[in-house]
Amino acid sequence: MRKIYKILLKQNIGIVDNPIVSVGQRVKKGTLIAKANGLGADLHSSVSGKITEITDSFIIIDADAIQGRDFETIKELDNIVEIVKSAGIIGMGGAGFPTHIKLDTDLKGGTVIANAVECEPLLEHNIKQIIKDPQSIYRGMLYAMKATNANKGILAIKKKNKDAIEAFKKVIESEHNIKIIELEDIYPMGEERAVIRETLGVLLETDQLPLEAGAVVLNAETLGRITQAVELGKPVISKNITVVGKLKDEKQAHVFMDVPLGTTVKELLERAGGIDGNYGEIIMGGPFTGHSVELDDVITKTSGAIIVTMEFMNEKRNMGLLVCACGGNEDRLREIAGKMNAKVVGVEKCKQAIESKGTLKCKNPGNCPGQAEKILSLKKRGAEVVLISNCSDCTNTVMCVAPKLKMPVYHCTDHVMRTVNHSLIRRLK
Repeated sequence: MRKIYKILLKQNIGIVDNPIVSVGQRVKKGTLIAKANGLGADLHSSVSGKITEITDSFIIIDADAIQGRDFETIKELDNIVEIVKSAGIIGMGGAGFPTHIKLDTDLKGGTVIANAVECEPLLEHNIKQIIKDPQSIYRGMLYAMKATNANKGILAIKKKNKDAIEAFKKVIESEHNIKIIELEDIYPMGEERAVIRETLGVLLETDQLPLEAGAVVLNAETLGRITQAVELGKPVISKNITVVGKLKDEKQAHVFMDVPLGTTVKELLERAGGIDGNYGEIIMGGPFTGHSVELDDVITKTSGAIIVTMEFMNEKRNMGLLVCACGGNEDRLREIAGKMNAKVVGVEKCKQAIESKGTLKCKNPGNCPGQAEKILSLKKRGAEVVLISNCSDCTNTVMCVAPKLKMPVYHCTDHVMRTVNHSLIRRLK
């Protein structure tokens, strides 16, 4: 059966990449097909096949029926930063910041932090990778330490992930200054500034970078890709993905490793057993920060999960929105409100959220001083119910106020959590 792969030319922050292939050209798995423009990362073919279409936003590859395991390697280089750049590695757990830019610094004995917190609920692929192949994460950390002149390494991980912690402990060599720091299971413990706060005891300002704490933070999967690039010459041509939700087989998560870039959402859902009847939406990403997609959308370097949800609750009352820097933005909350048939009568921003470089940032991720003022404001504007996107602690404070005002509270993750019988984001115990 013929399979088509759509490789998007913009897969991370920055601007669209420039194609360097032509229609009709045959490519191998790993062939360089687009070059980065400024702040970006090179793109490589995820399959062997023939280029059938090139547009301003994507390249279409008609894949060969048989896909071997071999891949075209990047050119041989001695410098780790240049290897990472040539391999097209980006942050694979967030916005997709080019990794070679992060590594192109002198930490002067600082710290490389492996972010294995897997902050969003339901996602499992980072933890599964550590359990299955801790060495690749460990060696990736050593390469990152060498590139940045760091003399300390930290694996930041939630303490609930006992198997992954034990697996990583077994590969740590005594001559390397690497330790594990176990974190609490609350959201957004994996946010970059929260990770630095919890591991190094430094709370950065919203406009400060980890470098100002003498650190570089890299996602666990990203570190594994660094190992592949340095040791095998392998470019980034695939992504690890968690698939979960309203599926025919079960509501437990399916983890697919090394899914070729350009694979459709539909194909992955079919591999997971298919959708079970009617559904509310399909989300790419986590319950808090993911966005709705269609079946023909495709996997990119920053895709983390595919979640199929139950149908939305019908809520026709006036709704107020409380937007948090740690969860869904205003557009996302308005989208959910619309799918719930609610009328939005007011919008407030979380007390901790401030504008920074065009986006909302939390002053102190995961720590909330209270939301009473915001909820009262929404109430005065006619809100009968409230939809929030807050972190665990902020949600806790909302729940101390809204019910007393007889305002039911919805969270942007509710339809996801109800789908898999997960506890809702409400009061912290």
